[in-house]
Amino acid sequence: MKKLFQKRLAAACLILLFAGLIPAPPATASSWPTIVLESVVTSGLQAPVYLTHAGDNSGRLFIVEQPGRIRIWANAALQAAPFLDITDRVRSTSSGGGSEEGLLSVAFPPDYASKGYFYVYYTRTDGNNNLARFHLTSNPNLADPSSEELILLFNHPFQQNHNGGLITFGPDGYLYIGTGDGGGGGDPYNNAQNPNSLLGKILRIDVEPEPNSIPAEAQAIYLPRLSQSDSPTPRYLIPPSNPFISQAGYRPEIWALGLRNPWRYSFDSQTNDLFITDVGQASWEEINFQPASSAGGENYGWRIMEGAHCYNSDSCDQNGLVLPVKEYSHAEGCSISGGYIYRGGDYPSLQGIYFYADYCFGKIWGLQWDGSAWQSTLLLDSPYNISSFGLDAAGELYLLDISGGVYRVKPAS
Repeated sequence: MKKLFQKRLAAACLILLFAGLIPAPPATASSWPTIVLESVVTSGLQAPVYLTHAGDNSGRLFIVEQPGRIRIWANAALQAAPFLDITDRVRSTSSGGGSEEGLLSVAFPPDYASKGYFYVYYTRTDGNNNLARFHLTSNPNLADPSSEELILLFNHPFQQNHNGGLITFGPDGYLYIGTGDGGGGGDPYNNAQNPNSLLGKILRIDVEPEPNSIPAEAQAIYLPRLSQSDSPTPRYLIPPSNPFISQAGYRPEIWALGLRNPWRYSFDSQTNDLFITDVGQASWEEINFQPASSAGGENYGWRIMEGAHCYNSDSCDQNGLVLPVKEYSHAEGCSISGGYIYRGGDYPSLQGIYFYADYCFGKIWGLQWDGSAWQSTLLLDSPYNISSFGLDAAGELYLLDISGGVYRVKPAS
């Protein structure tokens, strides 16, 4: 199915491209709206950092708490019992860790309702980051903490910051993983530009292979349930269309490189374009754009560049680098929190706008293409420390405040 999808998509893109019907960026809104934040959750949450849905028509929202819990919002109420509680194995500020460590995201696979398992990305107590799979109990609102299956371990023992943290299934059915550069000022280990490192990258792996695509020698990896061991045996397949799959010296999992700390990124649900927000070093925050037609392999510049500016002045060779479509200086903020292009049905005035914010200053901006250039404007100056955005199943947009609030983004009128 994945191969057929890719072939049909490629053929359709070629037809439309030659017909002149595919612009590089997505369609845009005609004007800028005035927005407000409608309170959804006001109490009961501890350090929310991500919100999503399961795609199962249940209407539930799943809210990730950094200390190690996933909570369910359903029927206009926060459920008392956590969907998942793994605080015993997560390092965060609540357990003596750094402010960027913790349980950082959750991803539900396609056809989750029939599968009964999901994926999480978290910082372990030893400081390393872990991609793992968990299974449900007989209760659809409760996962089994003892069912953990290690998928991929990211060695990150020296620094507490720059963990990346977002996992999401792309429109192609593959799992995308954002990893930080390993921490420390200026990427001291040069991981982001190292093609043999998984850090400072966007990765793409196949954790949901179709049965006929699994080699016989690898079936023991998937069947039965995976163990919790730290065995280096891969528990996933490499998509055959990954850009570096046959290139010596490159990890085949890499989809894009040259990133400092891609805390949040998202696919446009209408166009499949990818927006990557990368948290800056000392001066610049940035948004990178990858069109749906991309075959991957982009190098977004870190640590050669910070935003569109030379960072490593001794080797500022920009040849082959992809510079951001938008940046802002630390006069306007200090840490970018990426969002989504709005494609919901409730608020037409928000259509086609990419929303992003700053964690430190609480500012919320919109970004859109005007036909010749990217334009951005400040939409709201909020009092919140915005950790993330999220979408419900209908494509409606939410915002999370690290202090415990969840808000719906909507027009003022």
